[in-house]
Amino acid sequence: MSEQANNGAAAQTEQGAQFSLQRIYVRDLSFEAPKSPEIFRQEWNPSVALDLNTKQKALEGDFHEVVLTLSVTVKTGEEVAFIAEVQQAGIFLIKGLEAAAMSHTLGAFCPNILFPYAREALDNLVTRGSFPALMLAPVNFDALYAQEMARMQNAGEAPATAH
Repeated sequence: MSEQANNGAAAQTEQGAQFSLQRIYVRDLSFEAPKSPEIFRQEWNPSVALDLNTKQKALEGDFHEVVLTLSVTVKTGEEVAFIAEVQQAGIFLIKGLEAAAMSHTLGAFCPNILFPYAREALDNLVTRGSFPALMLAPVNFDALYAQEMARMQNAGEAPATAH
């Protein structure tokens, strides 16, 4: 029985909750180097601005799509060297979770799974554009989720659920 529970990508708890990654895919990808080729002749002293966002959507049954968007704008001086964006998405089977656990799973756990794929796709775009690799640090999605929940609570908003 324990071999069955550990088989495949599905994780199941004693309470009947189930989590399974179904698919990871790139939803959108873009790269712009508006000042090329002139930017390649300038001294490389970049400033990096990273913006990230997550969205969740309930699909048919117990399936959910989570989309992690990473947008990077790199400037050297006042000139924009490049802008790169990736929307890394995943489809997850999630069932048997209470509302708070479902919200945390969709808002922190799933983006944490998607981040390495998004980071790799973004890095690949940047290096193919002939710029140095970005080397983005890991992101603590649990802390970001907690901050967002605290912000929503202070603002009197109800947390978004995927039901």
